[in-house]
Amino acid sequence: MTATASSTQPSPSARLSAAPAAYPAPMYPHKATEAQHSERRIRSFQPRRGRMTNAQAGALDRGWERFGLAIDGTPLDLPSLFGGLPVTLEIGFGMGETTAAMAAADPSTGILAADVHTPGHGNLLQMLERDGSENVRLAAGDAVILLRDMLPDAALAGLRVFFADPWPKPKHHKRRLIQPHFLDLVLPRLAPGALVHCATDWEPYAEQMLDVLSASPELENLHPEGDGTGWLEPADRPAGSVPGYAPRPDWRPVTKFERAGMAKGHVVHDLLFRRR
Repeated sequence: MTATASSTQPSPSARLSAAPAAYPAPMYPHKATEAQHSERRIRSFQPRRGRMTNAQAGALDRGWERFGLAIDGTPLDLPSLFGGLPVTLEIGFGMGETTAAMAAADPSTGILAADVHTPGHGNLLQMLERDGSENVRLAAGDAVILLRDMLPDAALAGLRVFFADPWPKPKHHKRRLIQPHFLDLVLPRLAPGALVHCATDWEPYAEQMLDVLSASPELENLHPEGDGTGWLEPADRPAGSVPGYAPRPDWRPVTKFERAGMAKGHVVHDLLFRRR
């Protein structure tokens, strides 16, 4: 995986370092658009730039021009970007460990990975370079703009939202990503048969996710009875068989957020729905 920054411009990491701190999301190597500056709506994330390591900055400089894109409202041609592979959108990949592992394990699926965390982009590019994976494209910015303005209908073979910010305080629940209005935006972009996969270690948020996804007649819960053992009394249910939730699929690696939540005694829930 090789790419070089233009000799007539500063490197992507240098442009990022010089970007105004007021940007709503890291738009390297581009500036945030006027539309993003002027939009007034509740967001599910807090913009984070953070400090990159030298290794992350180097991977960003080598790989961004080829594998990165700014969420700037410009429509995307996914077949060209991914060479005709079916594409799954992953929203909020953190430091990218899970994304890199899933990309390496399944090179037949393209992953459009969106996040606002600058070191995470550099870290994911570093891991993709290590693994030689070619089936990931990184998107920097607000996934709502990506879905609303940049993706055509029925373009996605899947959606992944793993361990999104649960916004635990009641006054912040309006910031949670999985809401009916977000689902209204997502559903037209999903092709028939597309898999929606969410995971969280915050049980009240899992319940909200289950309610929102179950309310849509366009989605089918693949595990309406938990692990398939039936609607048992709570005391008789095997671990992971709560009705509506899925056992953790083998293809989803355990994330650092998951390990941290489990260490605190949190219950991890996966939800698997299919677009009808």
